Amino acid sequence: MKILMVLTSHDRLGDTGKKTGFWLEEFAAPYYAFKDAGVDITLASPAGGQPPLDPGSDAEDAQSDDTRRFKADTEAQQALANTRKLVDLDASEYDAVFYPGGHGPLWDLAEDQASIDLIETFWRAGKPVGAVCHAPGVLRHVHDGDKPLVDGRRVTGFSNSEEAAVGLTDIVPFLVEDELARLGGKYAKGDDWSSFVQVDGRLVTGQNPASSVASAEALLKLLA
Repeated sequence: MKILMVLTSHDRLGDTGKKTGFWLEEFAAPYYAFKDAGVDITLASPAGGQPPLDPGSDAEDAQSDDTRRFKADTEAQQALANTRKLVDLDASEYDAVFYPGGHGPLWDLAEDQASIDLIETFWRAGKPVGAVCHAPGVLRHVHDGDKPLVDGRRVTGFSNSEEAAVGLTDIVPFLVEDELARLGGKYAKGDDWSSFVQVDGRLVTGQNPASSVASAEALLKLLA
């Protein structure tokens, strides 16, 4: 079984002068859920090479067993430092695709045509698509036929209240909750910072970092 994980290449938090990127827990937890299930994992990003890590996700209070495992795993670190370029990938080589979050994807992957085309190709081929936290935002321009992929489907993603709690409501290019609802998605959420996952057919979305493991497990269940 082969799963493609797609990370952001964007490292600027709007005009704040601060850094962003991918959220470590949202990468590490699914990575090890997949790896421990015997999955062959390929990592990719728009620019290729080392994706930028959101420094907030490297803080001590953001660590978990999975992030600590990653920091001791030189093989995983090497794989992350050498992500493949999205434009070079063939969706037919993989069984599913999964997008970790962090704020970075809102700027690049949400607008990246190679990413949009890739997801649409996976979907047309009947393969599962997963995304967690801010990463469901990468679906904003993805279509299923002539309508948005999320239209009429149960979805979740980083909530407006969680975005307000981190003080970035006016910084991000769009709010994940609002955008999914605008596109016709049946948006739902759990309590802030608690694990909450929506599965609608082959589409898996998770609300926040705490939803990372459950999102990965839901994707694996679809592949079982």
